[in-house]
Amino acid sequence: MTRFLFMAFSAIVYLIFFATFLYLIGFVAGLWFLPSHVDRGPAVSLMAALPIDIALIAIFGLQHSVMARPGFKAMWTRIVPQPIERSIYVLAASLALILLFVVWQPIHGTLWQIEAPLGRKLVWGVFGLGWLVVLLSTFMISHFELFGLKQVWGHARNAAPAKPEFRTPLFYRLVRHPLYSGFILAFWAIPVMTVGHLLLAVSMLVYILIAIGHEERDLINLFGERYVDYRRRVGMLTPKLRR
Repeated sequence: MTRFLFMAFSAIVYLIFFATFLYLIGFVAGLWFLPSHVDRGPAVSLMAALPIDIALIAIFGLQHSVMARPGFKAMWTRIVPQPIERSIYVLAASLALILLFVVWQPIHGTLWQIEAPLGRKLVWGVFGLGWLVVLLSTFMISHFELFGLKQVWGHARNAAPAKPEFRTPLFYRLVRHPLYSGFILAFWAIPVMTVGHLLLAVSMLVYILIAIGHEERDLINLFGERYVDYRRRVGMLTPKLRR
């Protein structure tokens, strides 16, 4: 019965994540039919919106970074069952994003705007490419393990947890963090850049750079010299140019 409940919980969490991910794409794109997006809402002064929006991004960033640390996981799994630890992390991340969608304060004022039809199409193409890179990157490093489904399936089959394996499939041979590279493309490739959108893009970029520092320390502790050598050879967010 417990195994069934774990699997049902993880499946529901995955559906919540997937719906949240799709909404995030529309939120960043500013799709007109959504009840809220990065630029939807009454005009708000910069001083009124800034602390609220930064706090929302900080909540998302802290949840992502703190709950992903090995020390927190070791403590957290004394309270929650090991098989659903990752699913709880995914649920918390989804709730942090939903809070951002609901409470976000738009800041109007256009910083730049691309008028040429071809230019707009090219920018939207880069926008879509960014999200595609994000999605494909998760499958290259085990999509279902990343979102907690593999863990509960292994628990249901009484399989021992798989040991961490150092792999560099496809995108990971070019850059160390292609998932983050995709997010950067998606947040910055926009034909109309408002003040609010720029705040979101800059804040997410700062979070990504901080998160990479924490993640790479964990990876060095886990894989040692293999990851140090990998970091030396491969660029962080863009391919490394070599002579």
